[in-house]
Amino acid sequence: MPCLNEAETLGLCIEKAQSFLERAGIEGEVVIADNGSTDGSQAIAEGLGARIVPIPTRGYGSALLGGIEAARGRYVIMGDSDDSYDFSRLELFVEKLRAGYALVMGNRFKGGIMPGAMPPLHRYLGNPVLTTIGRLFFHSPCGDFHCGLRGFDREAILGLDLQAPGMEFASEMVVKATINHLRITEVPTILSPDGRSRPPHLRSWRDGWRHLRFLLLFSPRWLFLYPGTALFLVGALGMAWLLPGPRRIAGVTFDINTLFYASVAVVVGFHSILFWVFAKLYGVREGLVPPDPGFMTMVRRLTLERGLILGALLLLFGLGLGAGAVSSWGSAAFGNLSPERAMRLVIPSGTAVLLAFQIGYGAFFLSVLEIRAGRRG
Repeated sequence: MPCLNEAETLGLCIEKAQSFLERAGIEGEVVIADNGSTDGSQAIAEGLGARIVPIPTRGYGSALLGGIEAARGRYVIMGDSDDSYDFSRLELFVEKLRAGYALVMGNRFKGGIMPGAMPPLHRYLGNPVLTTIGRLFFHSPCGDFHCGLRGFDREAILGLDLQAPGMEFASEMVVKATINHLRITEVPTILSPDGRSRPPHLRSWRDGWRHLRFLLLFSPRWLFLYPGTALFLVGALGMAWLLPGPRRIAGVTFDINTLFYASVAVVVGFHSILFWVFAKLYGVREGLVPPDPGFMTMVRRLTLERGLILGALLLLFGLGLGAGAVSSWGSAAFGNLSPERAMRLVIPSGTAVLLAFQIGYGAFFLSVLEIRAGRRG
């Protein structure tokens, strides 16, 4: 149980957990990961026979990770010490753990949320939205990403190398367990109102953003690849449609201004795709995501030489269009030109030049990552 000034409810939580262990005939202990309490929580825990593990680094994730590392049992059941979860009713968690599941998640939406136990913002927006994003990004089977009551095989979870110090630790555990193909299941869990008289440590918007940020950073496909591909394709189609001349739809004329923004979409989209390659490769090299043989084969084919050749060809194409624009200007004695005509050469010329440099620099950066990987090997 993570603990930071939980004197009002800590004793009751410990007694419930101890009563369950005794009733179920399980040899276990209650570990209190204390995060610097100043209200006498430590004395309460010691008086009831719980083991105190001081965690100097502040944060929900830091406290839990320290407690998990200090635990002595094969299985760990973690839960908040605010009396919102009933530690005397953990039979379903133990049953699933003994059946071989590495992570057993509580699901409050299946078990029941008592009146006043969860703010409407969390119940109808925060938790459903973040859980849906997590399920979509990572194909997780969990229907309640942020349930604080969960059980797991201690060695399996420590093997995930969890790092998040804050509330996003809850998402990190589920995401890493999913992408590392651990056996995961859920059991219904009842959420009761917080038994403390003070406000909770959770800060809705701040901690919600931290969860969302983690999900995005851990899924470069959704952060970089999919939006970038969509932008690139829309921009490329727009440029192809507008290069021959203005287009008119439903009385609205699309011309060089739209062509310019289509060019921007192409450049930004391609840049985003490059970032996906960099982020994915970094994640694989650092062990943040499982190996992806197909991706690594693609990266090995994107050699520095091939990148430089493709960049050089694009650069020559862009400079050729630019030369055509200058020639057209010269034929007008370097005087005034029709913007609509000139920009149909200048915009694709600039787009090709930008893409050429992005490809060239990207190829060099990939080579740098490969050099680092070789040194580590």
